[in-house]
Amino acid sequence: MTVYALDFPGFGKSDEPTYVWSIDDYVDLVIQFINTLDIKKISLIGHSFGGKVIIKLVNRKDLNFKIDKIVLISSAGIKHDRKPTFRQKIYKIVFPIVKKISLKLLNKIKTKVGSTDYRCATPMMRDILVKHIHEDLKDLLPSINKPTLIIWGEKDEAVPYSDALYMAQHIKDSGIVNLENSGHFPFLDNPYLINKVLESFLKKD
Repeated sequence: MTVYALDFPGFGKSDEPTYVWSIDDYVDLVIQFINTLDIKKISLIGHSFGGKVIIKLVNRKDLNFKIDKIVLISSAGIKHDRKPTFRQKIYKIVFPIVKKISLKLLNKIKTKVGSTDYRCATPMMRDILVKHIHEDLKDLLPSINKPTLIIWGEKDEAVPYSDALYMAQHIKDSGIVNLENSGHFPFLDNPYLINKVLESFLKKD
């Protein structure tokens, strides 16, 4: 079995995009990567943001390769219409004002608010994260026709476990592996179990 670990632009050691990429831009990149390597059959594993890219990719038509199976680990893709908190309402008012005064100051403030991913991101990647958070892929889930393994930590504070249940309910050939004592990074919390689960799923006919 050959494994490719692709760092998306703006993630890992890859340079970030020069403009605000959409999820479809990342999908195009993955397709180009697979075609360049002339891979004809592939299984896809995506964590969080990567899972969202996979959901869109498997809904693309006329691909030059066959997707065998997919694995979604703590996957993004479901938009939650939560009421903004008082703090978020304040940010919405204050940020445009601060931006007019000093972009540098605004970026400094943003390193202290939001999720861990958002705080640690560069200004460009923050804009990309904000753009993808507002895209809801619920309608694409029923169109997924590949065997799908959903892996989730029940203590995930970034993407709720209820999203795993929703995905399993709406993706036809799917199943969940739930990890009681894991958070958003189950492959770090329990790497041995994750490796065994992946090995079993990917090798199974």
